[in-house]
Amino acid sequence: MLRKLYLVPVLALFLLPAVARAQFEQGNWELTLSGSGSNDQDFRTADISVNGSLGYFMTKELEIGVRQGLVWADGGSAWAGDTRAFVDYHLDLDRWQPFIGANVGYQYGDNVNDSWLAGPEVGVKYFVNSTTFVGVSAAYEFNLEEGLDAGAFFYSLGLGFKW
Repeated sequence: MLRKLYLVPVLALFLLPAVARAQFEQGNWELTLSGSGSNDQDFRTADISVNGSLGYFMTKELEIGVRQGLVWADGGSAWAGDTRAFVDYHLDLDRWQPFIGANVGYQYGDNVNDSWLAGPEVGVKYFVNSTTFVGVSAAYEFNLEEGLDAGAFFYSLGLGFKW
């Protein structure tokens, strides 16, 4: 019987992440990193992309920041990048932090038309502890010179940290 009582503190340790404070506060900074890759079936061509985001919380709901993306194609023989400023509004649901926002930026590099981009974005961040989260987002980016019809959807899955 006494051995079974040792199980109670061990089970209580599993509850600690559930009570961890996982909200953003005014003055918090956020860093998010993500990446992806693809290749053809014969591994002759490849595309690799890395993305980073740095944000600052003006209030506990309103975040401003900058995102940087880089893409290497065909083993590094062609590259492209985009730099975007963003504004996101977060809904505070404790561990779940859904957001909606907009971004504007510039794309450049090989095999792309250097141009200004803008678009809406939506996503959610799920805190796995008080400082680390997994984020999923989707954005519709369109070329400002060509209009809404000259756009594409972009999806992201990344790991983020707040301090």
